[in-house]
Amino acid sequence: MKNTKWLAPTIYILFLLLPIYWLVSMSFKTTNEILGSFSLWPQEFTLNNYITIFTDPTWYNGYFNSLTYVMMNTLLSVSVALPAAYAFSRYRFLGDKHLFFWLLTNRMAPPAVFALPFFQLYSAVGLFDTPIAVALAHCLFNIPLAVWILEGFMSGVPKELDETAYVDGYSFVHFFIKIFIPTIAAGIGVVMFFCFMFSWVELLLAKTLTSVVAKPIAATMTRTASTSGYELGLLAAAGTLTIIPGAFVIYFVRHHIAKGFALGRV
Repeated sequence: MKNTKWLAPTIYILFLLLPIYWLVSMSFKTTNEILGSFSLWPQEFTLNNYITIFTDPTWYNGYFNSLTYVMMNTLLSVSVALPAAYAFSRYRFLGDKHLFFWLLTNRMAPPAVFALPFFQLYSAVGLFDTPIAVALAHCLFNIPLAVWILEGFMSGVPKELDETAYVDGYSFVHFFIKIFIPTIAAGIGVVMFFCFMFSWVELLLAKTLTSVVAKPIAATMTRTASTSGYELGLLAAAGTLTIIPGAFVIYFVRHHIAKGFALGRV
């Protein structure tokens, strides 16, 4: 009985990993093999799909563009959300609850609602087809989420900590950076994770606000077609590589994420 109690979780984990394994397996196959046969592993093992991605500027520039605007968005969202969440958690002012709710309504709206306004605005000011355009657009969704999560963490920190620091002669900036931020490090880790993942997987705004120079990897994948149809092996290789950044982020913030689900507003 003791040996079988792990059977159900093992089967469940294998079931969840099956699509990932299948994607990785397809990435080492040719498109003809994918369409012409059914096999659990490559019969004609090939690295041509990955070689194409790392040698074709269209592909590796797509990855670089995606990573650029994702990191820019994550830093911008966290930098703006930290003081905003502190204000909501420590002070009461006229309309604070209404403003807090208004922030959340922005996060609830679908990206398609803002695609055309962003397109016209960025075309007018010269930001169209730049990484900063996508990064700023994603801030509309990530900052409200970041404020909501961080406010929950900050509200759990006693106000006596602030008062003690001021009595000891700390300025607000020194207190906020040296004392308060390390206290809510778990919350910041959770926020960075969610901001990164949303910006990494979002497709509509990324495609609408870019054309050639800043085109992300997701847009490149949707245009991968030839006269004979879609190059499935190449798409599988690109899909496999898109999993890696998210896996790295999860690995480095996994402890913070666990604390965030236990303590924060997640």
